[in-house]
Parts: sequence; structure tokens; C-alpha cells
Amino acid sequence: MPWAPTAPYVAVGQDEPGYRNWYLASPWHAAYVKSFNDYLTTWGVGGVVPTWQLLRTASQWHRCGAAPFEVPPTQAWPNVVQTLRYVRDKVIPEVGPVEAVSVYRNPVLNICAGGAQDSAHRSMQAVDLVPLQPITREVLTKRLCAVHAGSGEPYEVGLGFYVGLRFHVDSRKFRTWGVNDEGTIACARSQELAHARPGTQLAPLGPPQPAVGPDETNAPR
Repeated sequence: MPWAPTAPYVAVGQDEPGYRNWYLASPWHAAYVKSFNDYLTTWGVGGVVPTWQLLRTASQWHRCGAAPFEVPPTQAWPNVVQTLRYVRDKVIPEVGPVEAVSVYRNPVLNICAGGAQDSAHRSMQAVDLVPLQPITREVLTKRLCAVHAGSGEPYEVGLGFYVGLRFHVDSRKFRTWGVNDEGTIACARSQELAHARPGTQLAPLGPPQPAVGPDETNAPR
């Protein structure tokens, strides 16, 4: 049976057939999507992931009575450019192609979906992703944490992890967060080591905690 990593992470109605239904539901959608795609291409980040995936809202869209896809306000478009540059330059070379599963969330939807009040998704600075090639969580966190420790600060990128293989990249500020398991504890430590002064003694690591909580609510975003 082929490996299908996105199946647990893509909500019903946010797959390609769902997108086509949304696209055809209004004559305005085509024009909005084209404008957004043209903008991404102009700034050199077109095709990092398929444009239609960047229109996915929250995984809990249906429960919240929201739309599965939404073209963000034009003033938010610049905010996703740096995030996509990091995904293109650093994430994909480490873990292979990725799929975007949640991007912009309007303020009402963000609250309903359990996002943090100042979530980077509200301003379209954040993209939640899953890898498309076979990989374990341990390898995923190890690779992304290592590259983030070395390159996240120049890009001013935040890296976060949920349970499973879903992870978060934003261009708000350099930091890491996520489910407190061995992989993400090591991620925080790699960041400390990368920026510690020579001879600095770091505090001992605490024990890992169980990975619990739904994707939308288990960490500040």
C-alpha cells in the first residue's frame, strides 16, 4: 500500500476535489486566485507548494462553519513570502517536497479553531506543512531542527511541531516550540548550542512529556 502521509492531516473538503468545488462556487474566485498566484510568481516563490494549497484555512473549518479555502486579504500577501523562501531554501532540501495543510485564518476562524490570539496564521506569516516522502517523526525533527539552528535566525523563522508529522514554519521571529517529546527537546537544545557562548553550561534537559492535544490547539501559533 503506498505511503499517504497527508491523509490524517488534510481535512475532508480541503482536498483537490474540495478545492475545485470552492473555485467554481463563485466567479470571483478565479480572478482572486490568479492575482495571488501572479503575486507569488513575481516575488520568486511561485510553485514552492501548489498555490491552491496556500488557500487552505483551518483543519477545523467545517466545525467552525467557515470556508475550507480563502484568498487572504491582499495586504497579507507579503507576509507569506519570507516563509515560503525558507521552505524552498531550507525545508525542502532537508525533507523533500511538502504539502501545505493550513495557512491563512481570519480572526473569527482562528478563535474557533483554537489558534493563539496573536497566531501568525492570522497575518498569513505561517504555513503548516507535512512531508510527502516517507520519513519518521524522529528523522523529521532532527533534520529540521539542525537546519533551523544554523539558518533560522537569518531568515527570522519560527519552527514548531505538532503530534505526528505536521509542523509549522513562520517568519515572525526566530524560535522553536511544539510537543514536548525527545525530538523537540533536542530541537530546543540544538538552538541553545548554536547560540551559546563558548564555555557556557546549559541546564540539563527535562524528561519528555506525552504528545497530546489536537493539531490546532497543542501549541502557541
